[in-house]
Amino acid sequence: MEPEKLDLRSHDTAEDKRQELLRLFPEIRTEGGKVDIERLKLTLGESVDVGKERYGMNWPGKADCFKTIQMASLATLRPCPEESINFTTTDNLIIEGDNLEVLKLLKKSYLGKVKMIYIDPPYNTGNDFIYPDNYSESLQTYLEYTGQVDAEGKKFSTNAETDGRFHSKWLNMMYPRLYLARNLLREDGVIFISIDDHEVDNLRKVCDEIFGEESFLACALWQKRTSPDARTALGAAHDYLLCYVRLPTDKKSPLNLIPLSQERAASFKNPDEDSRGAWASVDLTGQTGHATPSQFYEITTPAGVKYRPPEGRCWAIAEATFRQLVADKRAWFGKDGDSRPRLKQFLSETEGMTTWTWWTNEEVGHNQEATKELIDLLDQADIFNNPKPSRLVRKMLQLATGKDSADIVLDFFAGSGTTADAVLGLNKQDGGNRKFILVQLPEPTEHKDYPTIADITKERVRRVIKKLNQEDEQASPSRRSRESGNPDLFVTDELDSRVRGNDGGSKQPQDRGFKVFKLAESNFKPWNADVPHDAPMLEKQLDLHVDHIRDNRTADDLLYEILLKSGFPLTTPVEDLKLAGKTVYSVAGGALFICLEAALTLDLIRAMAEKKPERVVCLDEGFAGNDQLKANAVQIFKTKGVTSFKTV
Repeated sequence: MEPEKLDLRSHDTAEDKRQELLRLFPEIRTEGGKVDIERLKLTLGESVDVGKERYGMNWPGKADCFKTIQMASLATLRPCPEESINFTTTDNLIIEGDNLEVLKLLKKSYLGKVKMIYIDPPYNTGNDFIYPDNYSESLQTYLEYTGQVDAEGKKFSTNAETDGRFHSKWLNMMYPRLYLARNLLREDGVIFISIDDHEVDNLRKVCDEIFGEESFLACALWQKRTSPDARTALGAAHDYLLCYVRLPTDKKSPLNLIPLSQERAASFKNPDEDSRGAWASVDLTGQTGHATPSQFYEITTPAGVKYRPPEGRCWAIAEATFRQLVADKRAWFGKDGDSRPRLKQFLSETEGMTTWTWWTNEEVGHNQEATKELIDLLDQADIFNNPKPSRLVRKMLQLATGKDSADIVLDFFAGSGTTADAVLGLNKQDGGNRKFILVQLPEPTEHKDYPTIADITKERVRRVIKKLNQEDEQASPSRRSRESGNPDLFVTDELDSRVRGNDGGSKQPQDRGFKVFKLAESNFKPWNADVPHDAPMLEKQLDLHVDHIRDNRTADDLLYEILLKSGFPLTTPVEDLKLAGKTVYSVAGGALFICLEAALTLDLIRAMAEKKPERVVCLDEGFAGNDQLKANAVQIFKTKGVTSFKTV
């Protein structure tokens, strides 16, 4: 009896869709377990549109987008502890690589787990983005682009306006990435996308198709400038922020109220010295569109003045409810008791405020602020064009995430790392525990200190962490740690990284670190089924497959690939165990055992089985061709209740 082979491919998106259809409509299953489209049409009856002409969006290459989505990735993410901060304890990630491949790799582990996505993709202005020329070879293109394999002329390139398929190429780049990203969102997850006039209409149509028109929440306008653009007679003062939810709901809004601004909080007064504290008055009238007769009545103020609702409006509440407000001293008739009544809204009872789609630069920052923010952090100018201000992203975080849960925030066009800056800053501000995942292509720059944009991303986050830790140190002296290996970097331990609340008490520890991973070929050489089936070629394949682990790959490389391909997040706790004189990695408290020993023994198999893990993965070469040992392992694990035993 043979153990199963660990599937080294990324998650199969198309198979997910097939299985969901078969679950909903078992009658459409064919003998081979496939979908009978004609039977599906019969099942749905008149709900199926079979017309040749229908409303929708199409462009050259759209069909290939689905091939790209469905093509599994055989890549891996190699850990880089030397570029990380607090690698063994942090839950934050910075991944260097092509985001299309990375999104495929993350799907097994992060399916339905991301609370918020923010991306600032290329705006398609003619020279500002790079992408694989051949989508069917995106990993190969990336490996050649980054010098991991020999180049054969494939490259990443800009999208020139003179190209005949200018918009189509941009859509072909965006569609698969948005499609894959949607699968990572939680059911209450939200995505924000920055864009300008060049592609906002196309992006809106694509998002309507991928997320559904009913999932559209809003299109906010961000005032990115403080003055008109002198280069044009009618310069754009704003960018757009498209906002979609993963699944539409008729229940509670997926967005939060945002904290009161200092100006708004200062507007709360207490002119009548109410024991409940400061308050602000709120209008008590409403629109008549859905009013009932109970909302039209006359009110007499304490001074004897009578009021009815203004023409075209009604009272916002029924008369009985209003009488309760008066009894509770929550109705305000003005200082002299003769004004039209208003509702007293107490500051202590105010959870936040609603927001609208006009985001001013006074509220969330502007282009110049964002540039200065980056210059102040990195001590250099002109190293990254058009960053976003961290205040802009912080507002999105306030709308879409909670401080009391470890919400995951994903940005797969990470740029200079503004999203991580905003996450870390907001966590310090409200004591939250949000986590970030950044993905950035190592696009070359012309700066020797930062050879790629990914280097800018990592260094910015390092300096933000250093800055926040120094602020905490000044507020409360603490010990220094050198865990990162960077002598200039201040890193705190769990005790020292606590931040103080307004009451002087401590809040939860702040996660100020990040794991760095880099996209690469799988650590395991795949069997090539495309080679000619003649004896010499098959013999060569067999020789290559005897030792199928690539050269210069470490145990950590293998560990994290198995972790990822087994469906565990890259931040899952891993413990080293010593069993029968060998090393075994215990993942998530024993949910998975990974053994990378090159010489397995029966004692080791028995020792692992006695720990009763849920799943076990071993290297196939560890059995050294001993089929009897392998068969015994299958039976021993089965006897001890191990649900899955696989080799790789």
